[in-house]
Amino acid sequence: MKAFFEKLDRGSGGIRLYGIAPPKLATEAERLREIAAQQVSRLRMLAPDGLVVYDIQDEPGRSGQARPFPFLPTVDPEVYAYDALAELAIPKIVYRCVGAHSREVFSSWVDTVRAAADRRLSVFVGAPSGRSSVAGLPLAEAYRLAHAAPNLLVGGIAIAERHVAKGDEHRRMLAKQDAGCRFFITQSVYDAASTRSLLSDYALSLQACGRSPVPVVLTFSPCGSVRTLEFMKWLGISFPRWLENELRHSADTLKRSIDLCEDVLADVKDYAREKHLPIGINVESVSIRKAEVDASVELYRRLSSRLGG
Repeated sequence: MKAFFEKLDRGSGGIRLYGIAPPKLATEAERLREIAAQQVSRLRMLAPDGLVVYDIQDEPGRSGQARPFPFLPTVDPEVYAYDALAELAIPKIVYRCVGAHSREVFSSWVDTVRAAADRRLSVFVGAPSGRSSVAGLPLAEAYRLAHAAPNLLVGGIAIAERHVAKGDEHRRMLAKQDAGCRFFITQSVYDAASTRSLLSDYALSLQACGRSPVPVVLTFSPCGSVRTLEFMKWLGISFPRWLENELRHSADTLKRSIDLCEDVLADVKDYAREKHLPIGINVESVSIRKAEVDASVELYRRLSSRLGG
């Protein structure tokens, strides 16, 4: 438990996380226990610094294209992390889509966190900018309300694709640091160039104002099929044309994706070292197919070895 918090407190790199989505809400109780037991076994074997548990929302306004996979509500991520996975004694970073909650509901949750005996971790996610009609709590207000719980360590999202489109993601990151963010987790990375561009502007902005960076945890996801590729694109993940061609036309898409992820990490890691930016990894599977989940285990091991200290 201490290793992850020590890395955060020092602002150092080398953080290793593994990410999961909670099971579907309609999952029967016995099956839910089986899934949790399998995940506990897998995570004990991998021994990451922490577990990321995502807050899955429908997001019908995300893009103009139909969702490749149908949306089904999932178990509340906090309930799953602290109840179903209670026996797993590692830090749990629970995502929270703040735009889905009212101020009163969010404040009540902060009170619950404050009453906890241990340190808690959360990553706040705002509504997709300009693409959601749902009125909810603004991200900036959520950060302010979170200050009421001193035992809550908050992280933020960093999206290289948004930086390519708007050119201001580095400023968002600095604003989130001002609001109390202690680390960032990126969207899945397949485009090393856009990620380097974001890190470059982030490093220059830090240098200009004489500030220190916080850890940037790069997310990686195996891709085992064209359908998974389409879903990842729908989520907003960017694939350079050459890399997408590699995946679409490979005889073994899953293996090729793991090799490509390892190449991307090597590229970005070397660049981050030049810029004195602490980075880490977060490995997830966006698919529930067994082959892709198993591949996420191999990917975690390979990237963890590549990351170093």
